[in-house]
Amino acid sequence: MDPTVQERVQRWLNGPYDAEFKSQILRMEKEKPSDLVDAFYRDLSFGTGGMRGIMGVGTNRINIYTVRFATQGLANYLAKRPQELPLRVFIGYDVRIHSRLFADETARVLAGNGIEAFITEDICPTPLASFGCRHEKCSAAVMITASHNPPQYNGYKVFWSDGAQVVPPHDNGIIAEVRLVYSPDQVRLAPITHPLIHWVNGHIDEAYFCELDRLHYYRLHDNPSLKIIYTNLHGTGLRLIPRALQRRGFLPPRLVEQQQSLDGRFPFAVSPNPEEECALLLGTEQLMNEGADVLLATDPDADRLGVVVRDHSQAVRLNGHQIACLCLAHIASLMRARGELPPNAAFIKTIVTTEMARKIAEDFGIQCFDVLTGFKYIAELIREWETSKREQQFLFGAEESHGYLAGTFVRDKDAIGAACLLSEAAQWAKDQNRTLIDRLYDLYRTYGVHRQALFTLAFADSPQGMEKMQTVMTNLRQNPPTQILGRHVVRLDDYLKPHPLSSLPVSDVLSFWLDDQSKLVIRPSGTEPKIKIYAEVCDPPERQVDDSIARCDQRLNDLIKSLHESFSWKNESQAQ
Repeated sequence: MDPTVQERVQRWLNGPYDAEFKSQILRMEKEKPSDLVDAFYRDLSFGTGGMRGIMGVGTNRINIYTVRFATQGLANYLAKRPQELPLRVFIGYDVRIHSRLFADETARVLAGNGIEAFITEDICPTPLASFGCRHEKCSAAVMITASHNPPQYNGYKVFWSDGAQVVPPHDNGIIAEVRLVYSPDQVRLAPITHPLIHWVNGHIDEAYFCELDRLHYYRLHDNPSLKIIYTNLHGTGLRLIPRALQRRGFLPPRLVEQQQSLDGRFPFAVSPNPEEECALLLGTEQLMNEGADVLLATDPDADRLGVVVRDHSQAVRLNGHQIACLCLAHIASLMRARGELPPNAAFIKTIVTTEMARKIAEDFGIQCFDVLTGFKYIAELIREWETSKREQQFLFGAEESHGYLAGTFVRDKDAIGAACLLSEAAQWAKDQNRTLIDRLYDLYRTYGVHRQALFTLAFADSPQGMEKMQTVMTNLRQNPPTQILGRHVVRLDDYLKPHPLSSLPVSDVLSFWLDDQSKLVIRPSGTEPKIKIYAEVCDPPERQVDDSIARCDQRLNDLIKSLHESFSWKNESQAQ
């Protein structure tokens, strides 16, 4: 066994760790040494968004000790900050196995360090944790979740006082403190009954609903006709989304019964990810069988929204770009119709989100801002406008991976608010005897057809794989193509180079713009040996939308094939 691994194993066997943990280590050492090496070959990475990993024994796993170490690091960082208000942290947790346990351990460490902990009595969607942080005037928040990862995963997500995921300098400061904590002897632990631990009940729900109620764009008639199917994919959305829709005036949504149970094993969701078709199969079947209008789906922590629309006799699954465009057009159209669209209105999207959204925004006189991939950058820009008193009024934010935000009382993607917004748009269309697909085609006729694909280049999961990934990025920078699939590259944006007209931080991202307005955004993963390529092709506006869609989809297929052949990966690549 590698000496570093052996040293970590012995530290756990000889140190003040739980006897059951030590028993598991000895069993792995005897029966499956490879599992032991994987569990101890490194410390679980605490990155800019916190940490996420497989649950189990070891330094490379999520367990009560790695959660305690992370929380002690967070507490140490908070203690070093200037304190204008009493130190307090909001804690939420999802349905995953051990989420409540990890939340309790987080509260115990905070209380042990003299920090107030506000922990929810019940499971908590991620957007509610963001809201709760702001509502309770906390210094930070922790959300125990692994989003839509498989059931063996869990995670630890950190928000700052504005309710947004931590960004520089706080992320780097917290990471530095977490790395200094590696032994239970360094952790100050209080009992769960400590007076600094407060249990948060339904008043947070009601405060959130009061803010959400103000975001009406379309007033429903007394007898709403929209038939909604909803699946929480076994997750936290069940607590709030049905109530939110009914408060908005919609009929009670019909639930996908098999996926309704709050079960961190996700027994009837092969992947609890509303971006993936397999997660929506049961709901889609119910949508068509019951003749409903729309299926809404949320991931386990209810920050992402998936949508399937019944368009006459077909079920059409919308991608994240299309949902963003429909929601943005709904907000802009109705606010302008009522004369309520402010002259300084602003829309924020990530650089990999469709350019059709920019065209919609600018057509309505809304300024469009691009940020790097990750919803934390959308929240960061909102905070920047608030603190600098810039004359921008945030209306809507979106990222292609099914994350959306309207309003500023939450500072992370919010599937609860997005479900209400998308349902409003669907009811508005139905009141005109139309569907959301009809509305999408209207946008295509006005702004041109835009079609997207995500292509992943996967390398060996090893240092050599990471090195090969970096070599590909270096070659693309040093020898950028002048043509891609017969189209001229008219612009190359290299985000490693500061741009005088952009305030975006440097990032290892390349954007290729082609002479037909198509684009490719290429970025490597920061944690895995993978390169993601986001492709978008478009056709000019025309009446025959179906023909234009067919042409664009063919160009996308040709583009993916060309990329696959040019990089010559031996079955390591996959198109999504």
